[in-house]
Amino acid sequence: MTVTINASTSTGLVQTADLSGALALQANGTTKFTVGSTGAYGQLVSGTAVASTSGTSVDFTGIPSWAKRITLMYSGVSTTGSLMLIQLGSGSITTTGYLSGSQLQSGTAVNFASSTSGFYVYFNTATSTLHGSMTFCNITGNTWVGNGYFYMSSTFATTSAGSITLSGSLDRIRTTSVNGTDTFDAGTINILYEG
Repeated sequence: MTVTINASTSTGLVQTADLSGALALQANGTTKFTVGSTGAYGQLVSGTAVASTSGTSVDFTGIPSWAKRITLMYSGVSTTGSLMLIQLGSGSITTTGYLSGSQLQSGTAVNFASSTSGFYVYFNTATSTLHGSMTFCNITGNTWVGNGYFYMSSTFATTSAGSITLSGSLDRIRTTSVNGTDTFDAGTINILYEG
C-alpha cells in the first residue's frame, strides 16, 4: 500500500491500496520526499567535508545506489603539481574508459586537454587554488555524465565535461592528480548527493 502524509485532504493522511510499499511526504498535495522499496528519493545529503591538505587522493565512498546526481565541491584546493583528475567507481575506482575534456581560459588565451583516465580538470599551476564544483548525473543504467566550472586564484577559469559507463552502481568518487603522485596541500572538498 502507499501511505501519503500531509496530503491535500482534510485528514492529511491518505492510504492507497497498491503493492508499491511507498511512503510519500507532501506539502499542499505535492510530493517532496518518497521512501520506496529501493530507497529514499527527493533528499539532498551532504557528505563530510575533507581537508585536502595531504595525501595523493581524496575519496568519498558509501554513496547509495539510489543517488542520481552527485556534486563534488572544491574550496581553495591546491596540489604540489597541476592538472587534477576526478574518477568514479563501483566497488573500486574506474581508471579507464572515460571521455573527458577540460578547457582553461584566461582572457583570449585558451588551453585544452583530454583524458580517458578520468574527468580532467585543467589546473594551471601548483600555486593556484581551485574553487567550484562538478556535477555528475546518471543518464541511464550505470552511465554518468559530468560537467563543472571552476575559478582559480590566479584569475583563470576552467570548464570540464565528459562521461563514463561503470561496471555497476556508482558508490565512490576520487579526486587525484593526473600523475597520481602530486600531493594535496590546501583546501576543502565535499560532496552532495540526491535521488
